[in-house]
Amino acid sequence: MEIRSMPCTTLESLVIGSHRSPDNIARNAARHPLETLEFFGLQPDMTVLEILPGRGWYTEILAPYLAENGRLYAAHFSPDGVESYMPVILEMFEDRQVNEPETFSRVIVRHINPPREISVAPAGKADLAMTFRNVHNWIMAGQEHEYFAAFFKAVKPGGVLGVEEHRAPEHADMHSMRTTGYVTQAYVIELAERAGFVLEAKSEINANPRDTKDHPKGIWSLPPLLMSGEVEKYQAIGESDRMTLRFRKPQ
Repeated sequence: MEIRSMPCTTLESLVIGSHRSPDNIARNAARHPLETLEFFGLQPDMTVLEILPGRGWYTEILAPYLAENGRLYAAHFSPDGVESYMPVILEMFEDRQVNEPETFSRVIVRHINPPREISVAPAGKADLAMTFRNVHNWIMAGQEHEYFAAFFKAVKPGGVLGVEEHRAPEHADMHSMRTTGYVTQAYVIELAERAGFVLEAKSEINANPRDTKDHPKGIWSLPPLLMSGEVEKYQAIGESDRMTLRFRKPQ
């Protein structure tokens, strides 16, 4: 059976495309994918690395956009991931590749599981690497430096690393960052700069001033998980306050 990729089209049309579920489209209002991807400098002819894409919320935008003239690598969980949820989410992503070939067939999946699996794309070839709301997980695992080192190796000189992450108050300590899911902007910048990147720009695209960041279960109290109950209260706050940062690898 011939597999046809979706034709390259505009980001504006893809973020509300019929290939996306109504629930995923509804989250555009909180996640601002169009503005975020434009801020990171995404172009349709780029080689792009998406880091830990989860079930593919951003991938379903990126994959068709890059299908004709670009290339998309997805650095996903390893089947040997140390946490039980890791192979489960990887399998969900792989199921989408099988069941939605028009969108996902050209995505090149690599596994990241430091220190054993860190080759997430051909070295020095990615124009743009991006990660969305993942840094806290690496901090919890004590692997944040290894992750950023892997991205630096994959990105070409002059290439970009885009980071979106739940933003802690700047006075937050490491214990708080390991337990709440919120990370200070200063620490994210420090991690990227230690790896060799240079901070180029900050954006408030994904800021949420309603987020008081003092919830019983940290970021997991907020949508979409709502793990603290009190659904109306946390729905009214919305998704977390998030930093959006663009770094560049020196030439």
